[in-house]
Amino acid sequence: MIIKFQALPVILLPLLLLTQIETSYEASDIAVYWGQNGNEGSLIETCETGKYTHVNIAFLHKFGNGQTPQLNLAGHCDPASNGCTVIDQDIRKCQEQGVKVLLSIGGGSGNYSLASSSDAQRVANYLWLDFLNGNASSRPLGDAILDGIDFDIELGSPQYWEDLARFLRAFDDTGRRVYLTAAPQCPFPDLYLRDALNNTELFDSVWIQFYNNPSCEYTKGNIDNIVSSWNLWTTSIKAVKVFLGLPADPSAVVTV
Repeated sequence: MIIKFQALPVILLPLLLLTQIETSYEASDIAVYWGQNGNEGSLIETCETGKYTHVNIAFLHKFGNGQTPQLNLAGHCDPASNGCTVIDQDIRKCQEQGVKVLLSIGGGSGNYSLASSSDAQRVANYLWLDFLNGNASSRPLGDAILDGIDFDIELGSPQYWEDLARFLRAFDDTGRRVYLTAAPQCPFPDLYLRDALNNTELFDSVWIQFYNNPSCEYTKGNIDNIVSSWNLWTTSIKAVKVFLGLPADPSAVVTV
């Protein structure tokens, strides 16, 4: 039996639990994606469950290559009418509870790419000014300052994501830490983030997607593939923390 990812019409990526597995195999931190299911409750309701140390707001699904960046938060709010600025109150309340709130860029559908290193610099500047500690006049999620950026790159080219990570990391010099995380697929190396993950020590956390990939996901009665892949990832990259990415609920998967 192979556990598969269920593609629901309005969801780019189902709600995921990303449970950190320590070397002692005791789980500690848990992260979750929020924003792609209108029935998942509000952001503050998610944080107030007390279950999560990180919440990734998903997704900035259009950016780069000269495009005007665009958010997609499913049925939660309408970015086109500036209707997502109200989320800033929830972001602040989550952070007051010790939850790190990040913006996830990319996703399983959308239109995003980086045309050059200069393009990566432009995108980094946009993310800094509009979501991090910058001072853009119009910020899509209001005045709240997000804790960092999550790379969920599943489309396009592998080029220049390392550059984007380096440019974002350079903003640490302003005195405010920018947390960087990534969500690669479990086949190693990841098709899109291989250079960014394998050649750098830029990412604070990496949550590996152990689903929808038969070669490295769990199958009933057989843990060999997932354990082998886990061991390869954890000995090959230099992230501060590595998480095991799994669907949060049986309704988010199909069995074949």
